Amino acid sequence: MTVRAVEIIAEADVIAYHSARHGRSIARSIAAKHIRADHIEEALVYPVTTETTEHPGGYRGAMEEFYAEAAARLAVHLDAGRTVAVLAEGDPLFYGSYMHMHKRLADRYDTEVVPGVTSVSAAAARLGAPLAEGEEVLTILPGTLPEEELTARLAATDVAVVMKLGRTFPKVRRALERAGRLDEARYVERATMAGERTAELAGVDPDSVPYFAVAVLPSRVDAAPAVRERGEVVVVGTGPAGPLWLTPESRGALASADDLVGYTTYLDRVPERSGQRRHGSDNKVESERAEFALDLARRGRRVAVVSGGDPGVFAMATAVLEAAAQPEYADVPVRVLPGVTAANAAAAAAGAPLGHDYATISLSDRLKPWEVIAERLRAAASADLVLALYNPGSRSRTWQVAKARDLLLEYRSPETPVVVGRDIGGPEQSVRTVPLGELNPDEVDMRTILLIGSSQTRTTPRPPGPHITWTPRRYPEN
Repeated sequence: MTVRAVEIIAEADVIAYHSARHGRSIARSIAAKHIRADHIEEALVYPVTTETTEHPGGYRGAMEEFYAEAAARLAVHLDAGRTVAVLAEGDPLFYGSYMHMHKRLADRYDTEVVPGVTSVSAAAARLGAPLAEGEEVLTILPGTLPEEELTARLAATDVAVVMKLGRTFPKVRRALERAGRLDEARYVERATMAGERTAELAGVDPDSVPYFAVAVLPSRVDAAPAVRERGEVVVVGTGPAGPLWLTPESRGALASADDLVGYTTYLDRVPERSGQRRHGSDNKVESERAEFALDLARRGRRVAVVSGGDPGVFAMATAVLEAAAQPEYADVPVRVLPGVTAANAAAAAAGAPLGHDYATISLSDRLKPWEVIAERLRAAASADLVLALYNPGSRSRTWQVAKARDLLLEYRSPETPVVVGRDIGGPEQSVRTVPLGELNPDEVDMRTILLIGSSQTRTTPRPPGPHITWTPRRYPEN
């Protein structure tokens, strides 16, 4: 307890505290030695905790009615001029019952909230482990969240505390395991109180876990590196731009990697973490990069190969898997995590031009001859497919866009909508829709993607922009 909390209790006329129907209050037990015989005590007993209720409003209705009645009881004392101290274990405004009194009384009576030591801080102190250091992100989660949500958030964050265990413990344990964090997890029960217990979470008996227990993923800074005979390679898609485009699973894989390998431009999108090695390279050495990552994994390193967009769409996943097919890498685990690809990002920014069947083609002739590209363009155009054209141009490739435009005009109207998306998700994002006949190759570079509409694709006025582009889901029968 803080010094100020002790002073408040000494000055109070009334001591109020919440408890379950068994009548025992943890908050009161913590402050017991400071409660005098002349204090008026108000035990605010919950009508229901985890059991069912026949209240017509269900659990929420029963609790709302209880809080209203409890606030009214305290208001009687306040109206009579008495000072009321409401006890709350931990901090009053951190997952605490007091906040329900505060909402109902603080606007009518002079109120002072005395901060307290949360179970999060107490658990870290008892573990003797830093909770968060430097730029690490601390996430606090209630164990009552759905398992999928817990898994996603645990995978994505650096440091976490999961509260409200008890009956949620088996679910929380599964979520930690699915997120790949179980080996890091620590368990703290009744921190700083009688019956305190700390342990490795993986070994805790679920039947022994009370409500007042937390799971802790401590700071990773200066954590002892894992000893592995064989590591793994995870190919991670960062989306077309920065952190907003990362999935929770990808964010978690990047955070837990020993080494990051990738094109320097993509590595720059990933926050630097203490103890993590970064291996940047040029954009045209995919095979060498893949073999380098696999060699690191053979030495027991957990490697994240960083790719832009979706790693399986004209990106690093194939390069890694091609290298991994060699006999010397046969026993190195490789996982591919999806990302938001440029076509989907540009389509969303423009409206829904990919709302019906579409084909994805790269205009780069670095790995396949132009004759193959042209043949595929003709096939997709004759089938009236929307086209997503990747890698349309660069400093060394300036003629492909004009060739593709002229070829497509043999099959499509010059008025066909073309979405020109550049730097999608980035600071220079630009999304325009132009007629196919007016597509200017000089305005297209490697940061641009082109979405060529079908005969059914429409452009219509729609706020907040001047218009949107969309392809109907229904195709005409004739």
